[in-house]
Amino acid sequence: MPTMTNGTPLDVPRGLAGVVVTDTALGDVRGREGFYHYRQYSAIELARTRSFEDVWYLMFHGELPGPADRAEFAARTATMRRLPPEVRAALPAIARAGAVSGPLAGLRTALSLLGASAGFRPVYDIDGDRRRSDALAACAAVPTVLTALYRLGQGLEPVEPRDDLPYAANYLYMLTGSEADASRVRAVEQYLISTVDHGFNASTFTGRVVASTGADIAACLVAAVGALSGPLHGGAPSRALDTLDAIGTPDRIDGWIRERVLAGERIMGFGHPVYRTEDPRSRMLRGIAQGFGSPLVDLAVEVERQVEAILAELKPGRELHTNVEFYAGVVMELCGLPREMFTPTFCAARVVGWSANILEQAEDSKIIRPAARYVGPTPPQPVPAP
Repeated sequence: MPTMTNGTPLDVPRGLAGVVVTDTALGDVRGREGFYHYRQYSAIELARTRSFEDVWYLMFHGELPGPADRAEFAARTATMRRLPPEVRAALPAIARAGAVSGPLAGLRTALSLLGASAGFRPVYDIDGDRRRSDALAACAAVPTVLTALYRLGQGLEPVEPRDDLPYAANYLYMLTGSEADASRVRAVEQYLISTVDHGFNASTFTGRVVASTGADIAACLVAAVGALSGPLHGGAPSRALDTLDAIGTPDRIDGWIRERVLAGERIMGFGHPVYRTEDPRSRMLRGIAQGFGSPLVDLAVEVERQVEAILAELKPGRELHTNVEFYAGVVMELCGLPREMFTPTFCAARVVGWSANILEQAEDSKIIRPAARYVGPTPPQPVPAP
């Protein structure tokens, strides 16, 4: 937290809203324009034209790969998908322990074990190449862990990763046990690319705070996953889909939405703390969903239209648009992903953005240590006798 020249802490908005805490070369979100980017490229354009591996390379290396670098990077990361024996052996117990909380909670434990078994060292003590190698290993392992935990939770055997499949195709293969068709693979890949990074959100900032202490890559990622697990940060794709299920048919939209708006309830899948216009991720995913076509897509589009119209009537001047979670849930449902895996799928993408931020933060030896304003009883007071 910045301080005044006399060392007195500077008051800032609650939640650090709008406070610049560091410089970054990884990207930015321009909420009033409805635009965000990874390094110098539009994130949406990357999602439309590039592979997940290309964007991963961009986030880690600062440039898009040429043909030779692309092939080498894809081959290298594919070989990292297999888990160390110690981690693989522990997954059934982790899955049983997390039967209620699910794969995302289990990932925290598995990442800790991965870091220990792979010998991850504090980022403070290692050079950039070793940090990047540890981060690559963690990112490559996350989809394997998540899909294995899900399948074990369903009473199924995990599916071993394949080196010959790209990131998104391999993820779906490990989840379902069969290769998905190209249109569904590409839809999921575009979703993954669009959610790799998105400014200094709570989980990204949490990962950077831990990185500022010099901790190892696994510790930083565990902290980020913990932040994502909070319902105010993750989990909205399935909840937005639950809203569509509750509405059911187009004729019920108006009454259902009005009742909740008048009650002051939140409409899941709508609104964003940064965007003041349409979320560009939502726009892209709407187009992907419409490319599949289904009654669910038709209902979602009509819900979006009526919510905006009802808000304009009941709360004039308050704009509220769909966010990434609204159509993300629709797309993942159409691609056959179980709802319990919606947020874990988001995590399988965001781990790359978290890692890029951790690597960037590790270059700065200054620990993140803000201040707090004390508001308790006036000290010092006499300590009462026992």
